Amino acid sequence: MEKTEEIDLIVNHPKKAINKLALPIIISNFFMMLNNIIDGIWVAGLGPDALAAVGFVTPLFLAMVGFANGLGAGSNSLIARYIGAEDYHSAGNSAIHSIMLSVIVTVIATIVMLIMLKPLLLTMGAGEIIDLTMTYGSIVIGGVFSIFLPAMMAAIFRSQGEIKRASYPLLFTAILNMILDPIFIYYFNLGVGGAAVATVLAGTLPMLLMMYWMFYKRDSFLEVKMSEYKRDLGIYKDILVVGIPASLEQFILSFVSILMNYWLTTLSGTIAVAAYTATWRLVAMGLAPLIGIGMAALTVGGAAYGARNLDNFKTALNYGVKIGLISSVIVCTVLFVFAEPLSYIFSYSTDSAVLSQRVVDCLHILCFFLLLMPFGILAGNLFQSMGKGTISLGLTFFRAFILEVIFSGLFAFVFGMADFGIYIGMVVGMSIGCIFNYAFINYYLNKNKHLFVT
Repeated sequence: MEKTEEIDLIVNHPKKAINKLALPIIISNFFMMLNNIIDGIWVAGLGPDALAAVGFVTPLFLAMVGFANGLGAGSNSLIARYIGAEDYHSAGNSAIHSIMLSVIVTVIATIVMLIMLKPLLLTMGAGEIIDLTMTYGSIVIGGVFSIFLPAMMAAIFRSQGEIKRASYPLLFTAILNMILDPIFIYYFNLGVGGAAVATVLAGTLPMLLMMYWMFYKRDSFLEVKMSEYKRDLGIYKDILVVGIPASLEQFILSFVSILMNYWLTTLSGTIAVAAYTATWRLVAMGLAPLIGIGMAALTVGGAAYGARNLDNFKTALNYGVKIGLISSVIVCTVLFVFAEPLSYIFSYSTDSAVLSQRVVDCLHILCFFLLLMPFGILAGNLFQSMGKGTISLGLTFFRAFILEVIFSGLFAFVFGMADFGIYIGMVVGMSIGCIFNYAFINYYLNKNKHLFVT
């Protein structure tokens, strides 16, 4: 097989590759985050209880998204490494196994989560609004196929440099959801359940487009022919070595979010959860460029590791951090300065007006959560690109589960700062953890240069 322009770019030109790969991902992620905000706007019109119901389900939904993206990261890393090593047969075979794995996991995850949904929501403190949370949650969790399959197909496209096919369906998903939300929520009068239906339907239609590209058109560098599938447990293992830790990272983040929701409910009631949910949707907008840069660096880093090119690998790390810092400073400034007008989008109705000042106060603190995040995100993605998923998991566990939880509990309960203490603790824990992660990966590379020797 002859190298395509995309393959040459990710193997030999790391800075250009990151720029080219990251931009479509950033745009699609931006619209996905924007979709979350607009989704929240429509739900906020139903009142704080509806917004809080979505807030209780969101960590579980994000855990499923993280699980899907984690498996995709494992596939992306493995295929990119094979491409860097010019072992294209193994790269194609890995793509086939990736699809099979996503189908198996989708079935299992859906059944398990639907069984556990109500007990989890009650444990999280959603008892006062359990009917609303179950209405929203059962539909969203039942439609996780619209998350898992597109995430895996996107990872396969992304690993071979076909970034438009990897990213644009996500863009279509966001736009469709924006259109369908008011229709199902208000026109069909389905309320919070309508928001869930719109989410699932908006993810399903672009998924069909990706399936057409991959299984019918078949004009990619790597052809995915399910008829040629021959089970190789070694490939599944190589995907899961990165995929499971990457998925567990999101479960850790979701658990921390669940804990914060519980603490907020204890300290200030469901109104605090609603304000935190609204604020987090705004802060998440700032994650769009960082996620895009991190995914691009994972592909480039995987190819560099497969080719045993330490210089390109370090370029992917440091250049990714550089442009990530630029974006996070800009976003943090915008969120801080425009906190008050931004808060109005979640407090426009009479029922939700009480949220306005709470969102402003929360946003003035949580915007700094993004500031040093590029150091942590790039370190984690580059460890994943090497197939060192457990190291990335350990760093995330230390940063989120240890530092964020400890500092949030310290400021909220010991120092008596209540919900504001939780927000301050999250920022402090994230900042310290990200700096540590970046320092550790540089230490690791200096101590393990032999890994890049052919």
